[in-house]
Amino acid sequence: MAQFDQVTVLKEANIYFDGKVTSRTVLFPDGSKKTLGIMMPGEYEFGASQKEIMEITAGKLDVLLPGESEWKSFTGGMEFIVPAGTSFKLKVSEITDYCCSYIEE
Repeated sequence: MAQFDQVTVLKEANIYFDGKVTSRTVLFPDGSKKTLGIMMPGEYEFGASQKEIMEITAGKLDVLLPGESEWKSFTGGMEFIVPAGTSFKLKVSEITDYCCSYIEE
């Protein structure tokens, strides 16, 4: 999906790691939520309170998913899933654009 129609975008940015990761929250009429963001090169760890589907729209990063011992590479057009109540690690090698969908279970 290239664009979202009839949504609410929260004005305040989500800023992490001294501004190296930022996003904006998008709220949908059905109550669902996504964030659209940018990650600068670096290493990060995030917690996921809800199930997340992380779609990489541009860039390149490696991800260590919960319960995994090997890093996996992702580039634009790929996605990965993070289970609720876990954390995951990222090694961002080039500026990465992403869309994160939060899934109620």
